[in-house]
Amino acid sequence: MTRHAEADRFEQLFNETHSDLLAYALRRARNPEDAADVLAETYLIAWRKLDRVPRGEDARLWLFGVAWNVLRRGVARQHALSAVVERLAQELHEQEVAAPASQDELPPALRAALQTLPERHREVLLLTAWEGLTPREIATVTGAPVNLVRVRLHRARAHVRRALSDPPGSEAARNHSSERQIPHVLDTS
Repeated sequence: MTRHAEADRFEQLFNETHSDLLAYALRRARNPEDAADVLAETYLIAWRKLDRVPRGEDARLWLFGVAWNVLRRGVARQHALSAVVERLAQELHEQEVAAPASQDELPPALRAALQTLPERHREVLLLTAWEGLTPREIATVTGAPVNLVRVRLHRARAHVRRALSDPPGSEAARNHSSERQIPHVLDTS
């Protein structure tokens, strides 16, 4: 079949069936946008498999079958997505993450120490502390060699340790909880 003949056949198929298929999709989809997506995907499949689409009334039934499969896959995807979201919400609720949401929520001494770090060192330290990434994972994220990440992490930890052990009477000395806010950030193990 020539390209022109295929286009003519598809146009005729669409003109003869789109109203019925749209009504079918509208009655079964969650909203009109989903119904339009079902219709579009159904006709995309029909175009790709035009040589397998039966002729006459059987073509309409074949398209209903395709639309039914598209709807079913969409529902299965939605159920899977809902299950993942529900499981994640449950895990987050059980963990009650204690890490601060931003640097602004850190104790002032720790926040000041972090602010004096070069951005590259601070980011490596925070990726370790807040995201729990290893140096190898940080290297993947940042594109830096893993050994460079290790050096930056070592220097950042040393800098923060020094800043938090400032002279007696400083806020850092009075408030040793600063180190507990980022539990393993200063741990070199």
